[in-house]
Amino acid sequence: MSLTREQIAARIAQEIQDGFYVNLGIGIPTLVANYIPQSIQIMLQSENGLLGMGPYPRETADFSEVDPDLINAGKETVTEALGACYFSSADSFAMIRGGHVDLTVLGAFEVDQLGNIASWMVPGKLVKGMGGAMDLVAGAKNIIVAMNHANPKTGESKILKKCTLPLTGVNCIKKVVTDLAVLELKNNQFHLLERAPGVSVETIQNLTEGELVIPKHVPEIVF
Repeated sequence: MSLTREQIAARIAQEIQDGFYVNLGIGIPTLVANYIPQSIQIMLQSENGLLGMGPYPRETADFSEVDPDLINAGKETVTEALGACYFSSADSFAMIRGGHVDLTVLGAFEVDQLGNIASWMVPGKLVKGMGGAMDLVAGAKNIIVAMNHANPKTGESKILKKCTLPLTGVNCIKKVVTDLAVLELKNNQFHLLERAPGVSVETIQNLTEGELVIPKHVPEIVF
């Protein structure tokens, strides 16, 4: 059975190390904040000017944890962690461009075996622009993508030999966590590391257009 959005986020949270400065993109990546292990201390950075972002506020009767001025990159209300600070968007992008972000988690429409990512535009559809993704793919030390393995409507693979949509970044992706698998990019190939519980290797292979390296044993994802 394929992973839910929350399970994809929970698996990606396992990749975060103690002391990391992490930026979370729009969509599934924002959910990662809810699954950070309590055993580590990290700082979540948002390009709109917040360092030390906490999880989503809890739903209380009086909305006491909701501050409309505290939002993430997706304009959703969040909380602040101990030691949080605020600054201008210009300072935030200086952090990103200066290489001070250890890890960014981004959503994507497509990724390919060359490590390219297409995440901002579908031709013929109205888009607001690339946002901070262009800076993140260039400035972050490590990039993990959270996405569906295939188009849920057509069944076409999104894990490709070569992206067909306009690119956000070139040769920059390190790892991809989909609803079916955990993939690592090495030597211009996708390497299958883990599979979703109950999902067969054959299913993943059939839904992966790009070159897929499959080891003898592929463990299931453990949460």
